[in-house]
Amino acid sequence: MASISLQGLTKTFGSVTALRELTLDIADGEFFVLLGPSGAGKTTTLRVIAGIERPDHGTVCVNGEDMTASPPAHRDCAFVFQQYSLYPHLTVFDNIAFPLRSPLRRTDPAEIKRRVQAVAELLHIESKLQRKATALSGGEMQRVAIGRALVREPRVFLMDEPLSSLDARLREELRVELKRIQRSSGATVVYVTHDQVEATTLADRIAILEAGEIQQVGTPEQIYREPATLHVAQRLGSPAINIVPADWFDGSGPPRAVLAAIRPEDVELAAGNGASSFQVIECSLVKHLVVAERAGVEVRARRMLEHALPPGSPVRLRFPPQHCLFFDQDGRRLTAA
Repeated sequence: MASISLQGLTKTFGSVTALRELTLDIADGEFFVLLGPSGAGKTTTLRVIAGIERPDHGTVCVNGEDMTASPPAHRDCAFVFQQYSLYPHLTVFDNIAFPLRSPLRRTDPAEIKRRVQAVAELLHIESKLQRKATALSGGEMQRVAIGRALVREPRVFLMDEPLSSLDARLREELRVELKRIQRSSGATVVYVTHDQVEATTLADRIAILEAGEIQQVGTPEQIYREPATLHVAQRLGSPAINIVPADWFDGSGPPRAVLAAIRPEDVELAAGNGASSFQVIECSLVKHLVVAERAGVEVRARRMLEHALPPGSPVRLRFPPQHCLFFDQDGRRLTAA
């Protein structure tokens, strides 16, 4: 497998800057996720690693070797796309075996059969090997696409939202499969998604991208609990983090604080001193969620309740200081006073 080092990558398409001085180090055997909205530069980063795109500036190193000018075929990266990209006229066996039959590899037929069979068993599609790709379900086709990448045994797997076109059940099933395969093989995986559930369940570490720049890199727990900016804080969490005016805290926050944020699970339903009065908008016992409003600002609290609170009823909420995050007018995290 391999480590990857991206240093100062800049990539433009006409007047659009897709990547801006992007620097990132990915460890050997790491499951690394690039998370961000459409247009953040996630796919461009993958394509630059693969050699499909050449950066305007910066370097791409794999295992310490500068590969910036190397063609894709010499980088030994396997790319799994959002769409299946299978050869419809070929069987599942031949689709998976395809990269092993390239002139660059010239793999022995017996070895091809062994490796295809092993990958098919790993992905639970061994009974489909003689079917045409067009006879498969969407989930099975994506397994074949993943199998075609696995069978190469490359140094790096690059995956561009491979589960986004599948239904919820299949996404969950293949998410578990991908993590199991990565752990058992020790593969280095760079995985692109805009889905926070995928990011937090798959990643060893996450990079949050916005407008071609990295906002923060860390473990899912670090990103969730210690966001560097307001944008990062809003990328993870369901329900989303609460954003409230800093002046609700009567100057107890750090100087220059404009906004404060707190996770719904950290908001307490309380009574008496230290609690503020809100009006209930919605209460769901199933979701363990109370949505309340004060001065036009909605706050979500995730709490176990014995009885539903009727809409319009008053409720007192408390924001424990140890769970509050404060941000300046530019959205940068401030240290608590």
